Amino acid sequence: MTSHGEAGHGVAGHSVAGHRVASHSVASHSVASHGRKSVAERFAIFKEHLRQQGLKSTAQRDAIAHVFFASNRHISVEELYNEVKQVNPRIGYATVYRTVKLLTECRLAVERHFRDGEARYEGTEGHHHDHLICERCGKIVEFEEPRIDALQSQVARRLGFRFTGRKMELYGICPGCQRRKPAD
Repeated sequence: MTSHGEAGHGVAGHSVAGHRVASHSVASHSVASHGRKSVAERFAIFKEHLRQQGLKSTAQRDAIAHVFFASNRHISVEELYNEVKQVNPRIGYATVYRTVKLLTECRLAVERHFRDGEARYEGTEGHHHDHLICERCGKIVEFEEPRIDALQSQVARRLGFRFTGRKMELYGICPGCQRRKPAD
């Protein structure tokens, strides 16, 4: 399990009932189209995309891409902007927004919309996973469940669909919020 606190820092790991589980706060996390690639390989894909689009590779875009790749959580443009400002205070919000769109175009990032409606981005590096989201604190727990994968494929076949993908979001109240007294 990868766990991020409010500021998105700290890492811990474990599995639950033999299944990979990763946990992140709303300021949180990583879907695969490029397989397991290093940051350098992902950065090279980004640079090639810029070249193909006839765009310049700038120090600002590079910094944004590096901060995004290092964030390893579901991150909003505003959160990314705040982190990038610590690296280079001269980078503007619009530059961060446009760079995230470029990362999405070249399939290094995917845009997610959870129930709060805010666009969050996660790297496509890694594995397919689903999300369990706390309705109180916004904590996002990523999980893999092979039985769900198999069942969805079976349902698609039974209904005559060629299965091309899926996205699952489950909502509930996390253990920490269950222990806290409800707000009045």
